[in-house]
Amino acid sequence: MSNLASFLKLKPGDFILDLACGKGRHSIYLNKLGFTVIGMDLSENSIDVAKKSRTNSLDFIVHDMRQSFEDKYDAIFNLFTSFGYFKDDTDDLKVLQNIKAALKPNGVAVIDYLNIHKAIAELIPEEIEKRGPINFHIKRQVDGNFINKEIRFNADHNDFFFSEHVKCLDLNTFKTYFKALDLQLVAIFGDYNLNPFDEINSERLILIFK
Repeated sequence: MSNLASFLKLKPGDFILDLACGKGRHSIYLNKLGFTVIGMDLSENSIDVAKKSRTNSLDFIVHDMRQSFEDKYDAIFNLFTSFGYFKDDTDDLKVLQNIKAALKPNGVAVIDYLNIHKAIAELIPEEIEKRGPINFHIKRQVDGNFINKEIRFNADHNDFFFSEHVKCLDLNTFKTYFKALDLQLVAIFGDYNLNPFDEINSERLILIFK
């Protein structure tokens, strides 16, 4: 986050939206860097947790990213693969359109996505991850245009099941989205140290646009 804030030349007091903020860890850190931050997420449970960290310059709101935003921001962050949830491409375009409409004239946006080519090449179909006394049984597969992840575990004598789905969006697809919405791609990075993007080796696909 410090690397991104420095690259973007953000100034103390700049107004930032952390879109799909989860429980707010990035929002909290950005606020500590001196920015005024709003965190938004669809999950009421996550926002309830995040609200425990509210300050005069940090707040959290339950919001669907497909719905427009009321304010204008100096920067909008969409981090840690918090995009590509929707089956219909028009929903992805709605999110980008909302980001575009919510940027101030000199505002900038960041999407931090996984490098889908590396993720598929190194996909582990099935594994057991042990954390303390709990064994997490994890399955992954590519199904059409999505990577699907299933997680099963037993805790306190109860069985739990969760699933995650993320669209196989690569750089060319994002470029197509940006062109359709007249968004300008400013920079592309392949990791959190802001090294150049490499389709084979990079862990992340970090897009800076306005």
